[in-house]
Amino acid sequence: MPTKAGFNNEKYLKEQTSAILERVKKFDNKLYLEFGGKIIFDYHASRVLPGFDPNVKMRLLQQLKDKADILLCIYAGDIERRKVRADFGITYDVDALKLIDDLRDRKIDVAAVVITRFENQPSARIFKNKLERRGITVYTHGFTKGYPTNVDLIVSDDGYGANPYIKTKKPLVIVTGPGPGSGKLATCLSQLYHEHKNGVTAGYSKFETFPIWSIPLKHPVNVAYEAATADLKDFNLIDSFHLEARNEKAINYNRDMEVFPVLKRILERITGAESIYQSPTDMGVNRAGFGIVDDAAVREAAKQEIIRRYFRSSCEFLMGFVDKDTVQRVELLMEEMGLSPKDRAVVQPARDAAFEARRIKKGNKGVFCGAAIELPDGSIITGKNSPLMHASSSLVLNAIKKLAEIPDKIHLLSPDVIDSIGHLKSDILNTRSVSLDLEETLIALSISTRTNPTVQLALDKLTELKGCEVHMTHIPAPGDEAGLRMLGVNLTTDPDFSTKSLFVS
Repeated sequence: MPTKAGFNNEKYLKEQTSAILERVKKFDNKLYLEFGGKIIFDYHASRVLPGFDPNVKMRLLQQLKDKADILLCIYAGDIERRKVRADFGITYDVDALKLIDDLRDRKIDVAAVVITRFENQPSARIFKNKLERRGITVYTHGFTKGYPTNVDLIVSDDGYGANPYIKTKKPLVIVTGPGPGSGKLATCLSQLYHEHKNGVTAGYSKFETFPIWSIPLKHPVNVAYEAATADLKDFNLIDSFHLEARNEKAINYNRDMEVFPVLKRILERITGAESIYQSPTDMGVNRAGFGIVDDAAVREAAKQEIIRRYFRSSCEFLMGFVDKDTVQRVELLMEEMGLSPKDRAVVQPARDAAFEARRIKKGNKGVFCGAAIELPDGSIITGKNSPLMHASSSLVLNAIKKLAEIPDKIHLLSPDVIDSIGHLKSDILNTRSVSLDLEETLIALSISTRTNPTVQLALDKLTELKGCEVHMTHIPAPGDEAGLRMLGVNLTTDPDFSTKSLFVS
């Protein structure tokens, strides 16, 4: 059924902006803010906090842009090994370029890009050249000598001082980057070292949405964060430093807890004064918990996200991206929450569709794929593969026909169109499969609007699929995955391949 809104963006925006500006005042009007998570298109947050605007943090930046400079960090090793951002299917270096463009579209400029732990890696060097030749300022930072144990070396000209100082003009410096491990913290601390050497009393703080410190440890939203970071082996715990210092329970995660004692010593060594922070929670300016207005709706949405993460980790294991331990960690979280894969409404209908395809074509060889989508009104539509089209293509055609109230017996694509594409693929392009994937189906639909007005009625309904839940019994082919991503659905799949071929074009 449609998810009930449980989050108030305006309340969150007001509280978060106020908290950041108050923190700036504590540090002689120069604050380095480590900006974790996604600045734009934060779909994880919008899934676990229904009503959360995935671009609300960009709105926050637009409110602060006259007071803030932005530094964009990217780890050289991520560029070199072409690490991929799963939700967009693009590499981290491309994601950095996209973020710069997205910020520019909103009249926000990036002051500089920082390539961290740079060791003259070939791909990182090419990335640096590409940016500089487009007029973007680029700095390179090496690995910090002595980190994390030798504080004397870390806070010295051979440690943070070995990195070049990045010039900024505004009182707030937002330090962001694609994914974890991008070097945001090291960049902040390096800058603090230089600022204090220059007589500027700058400070450090952190803005990260998850885990949410002000809700319980085992709240489904916080458990969903653990599921999302299972490959990093993150886990949440009560901030013992905060409990001791403030006599208040707050939630943080293991990496922040582990690094806090060292980080506190480093900050005190840099500033020459006792830190104002007594806990990792103190360091944060995170007000997401105060934007929750319907806890029951948020809990249910977060449980669904945990199930999605189970399916994703299972598929990533099959494809070799993660180890078995990652899958097992999510399975344990599922058990802890009392959840089953079948608690996702579209899972069983998709499997039933695949079974029905197998029953109809009994004796035929091949893989039988099923797919299901939950429409905004709560109804579930299914699709299955055939010699003519992939299961995702069948699913989308059935869904938009339902939304447009077009009778099932009316075909949106004529046999001539399908035959022509099949001829192109088999006889000219020599592809293994002639059936239409979703990308090809959407293009064929668009062309068909010229001769069939009914198709236009159906095509106009594609936007209503955004945010709908979809499950498939097999990992989608590239053309299906790209099409589903463009439609903006929340996709899960069973961990199985749709073909035995090792190379899928």
